[in-house]
Amino acid sequence: MLQEYVNEGKSAKKRGFDPVKREEMIVKYAYLVKFIAGRMISRLPSSVSFDELISAGSMGLIDAVDKFDAEKGVTLKTYAQFRIKGSILDELRSMDWYSRSMRKWITDIEKAMVRVENEKGSPATEEEVAEELDLTLEKYHDILSKIHRTALLRLDSFIGSDSDKGATFKDQLKSTDSPEDVVDRKELKKVLAEAIRKISEKEQIVISLYYYEELTLREIGEVLSLTESRICQIHTTALIKLKAKLKSYIEHL
Repeated sequence: MLQEYVNEGKSAKKRGFDPVKREEMIVKYAYLVKFIAGRMISRLPSSVSFDELISAGSMGLIDAVDKFDAEKGVTLKTYAQFRIKGSILDELRSMDWYSRSMRKWITDIEKAMVRVENEKGSPATEEEVAEELDLTLEKYHDILSKIHRTALLRLDSFIGSDSDKGATFKDQLKSTDSPEDVVDRKELKKVLAEAIRKISEKEQIVISLYYYEELTLREIGEVLSLTESRICQIHTTALIKLKAKLKSYIEHL
């Protein structure tokens, strides 16, 4: 599959690589496709094929090599990681694995959180949100786990910004911006930072360890002496809260 992409693109316009060097760069960074796809597949439902992620990621790598411009001050490896992830996310968005019922649950939880927090003026606890939704805490945790398995990447990319194709929450937090994007990106980071300060301490820790330190959910569980399932629930809750706060910001622009 990768060789097909290489052959198809050899006649494309290059931005600094001759055909031989181009193929060399694709082969050199091909491992990134498998690495990134491997990290992402663990968060997805079993219906998503690893080969589909590899195929999409390979297209992203080819695109990165063809469009790479050394004068932008970013390494090819960094740019390739961004494009590979973006290509995989685009492929996932095109799949029909995000059910209508799951969208409704996310919306209902988001609204319940907002109602509780507006009423009490502080972060909503899981018990309060469950009560607002007229659910037992066990049922609420079960729903959070299901959302995590099927909807995490959509939540993550929404928080990243709909305006940045393929960008995720982590891309926004850790990115190096081009001059023309600095003002908008700084404003978004400011909004995100303020939103993160308003979620619970445990949610802040999970967000920090997952997005900044890049630990897996299992590793975070070991750090906090919690199960991986519990970390999934805390992570999902944090993302829904941040989604609600960012959505409110966007609607008031």
